[in-house]
Amino acid sequence: MSKAFASQADLQEKKVSFTKLSDNAYAYTAEGDPNTGVIVGDDAVMVIDTQATPVMAQDVIRHIRTVTDKPIKYVVLSHYHAVRVLGASGYAPEHIIASRDTYDLIVERGEQDKASEIGRFPRLFQAVESVPPGLTWPTITFSGRMSIWLGKLEVQLIQLGRGHTKGDTVAWLPEQKILFSGDLVEFDATPYAGDAYFRDWPQTLDNIAALKPEKLVPGRGAALTTPEQVAQGLAGTRAFVSDVWASVQAGVAAGKDLNAVYKETFAKLKPKYGHWVIFDHCMPFDVTRCYDEATQYADPRIWTAERDRQMWETLEG
Repeated sequence: MSKAFASQADLQEKKVSFTKLSDNAYAYTAEGDPNTGVIVGDDAVMVIDTQATPVMAQDVIRHIRTVTDKPIKYVVLSHYHAVRVLGASGYAPEHIIASRDTYDLIVERGEQDKASEIGRFPRLFQAVESVPPGLTWPTITFSGRMSIWLGKLEVQLIQLGRGHTKGDTVAWLPEQKILFSGDLVEFDATPYAGDAYFRDWPQTLDNIAALKPEKLVPGRGAALTTPEQVAQGLAGTRAFVSDVWASVQAGVAAGKDLNAVYKETFAKLKPKYGHWVIFDHCMPFDVTRCYDEATQYADPRIWTAERDRQMWETLEG
């Protein structure tokens, strides 16, 4: 392979930041690695997205313990991807909460996704042996919307539409106008769209914007701490998704095959987005899914470790 597979060449450790957004909300970020959100209520703590392993979760817990000794009762899964959920056991939460759509995706493709992601991101699965056997299962599921009350603090968990996956969930503090978006929004980081709905994603971003968040924790990248930065994060994500879709649709309309469409789309987008974290990693997966959606697969096909390698060899070999 001419280019190292996925993120296997990505070995550099990232600096962690723990950003205070309010007396209740914090962002655990690491220079484009997957983020974790923290909400401290009157009587308990909620964690949004867990990190990839229980050992990595311990670093989040260490940061939480610098601001509160309240019990970590709730873990929220913004979606089903392994890099987001496999650290859950490290928090020993009372409840793991996800949308019903996320639960269904875990049933349908959790095992394959787990094997696929561990193969793609060796650095992000530190101490992978600490992940208990099996999958991370929600103990509470919901459809559309639910509220969790941390004492008097309301956290709304909302499905605003499909985008990064069909199960995407945001966590929203309505009184403080703070939103935890999961991978629906990225900042200076390339959206991974291998399981995405390109047609739906821009509208879902509009639905986020309609809440008028003043601060936002994206799935990757720095916490956005002003309305202007939030707007920038939404606009950047929307532009990327739309640019991939437009390029792929044009290629499909011209009767080109996936390989030709990939090379064209990569060349078109590289000048604008090539400096974003994991651009080279994401593009083969993103264009493959986009081509699928533009041709014959309304829903994402399951990625397996074997399919990952075959796709990469076809497009990058």
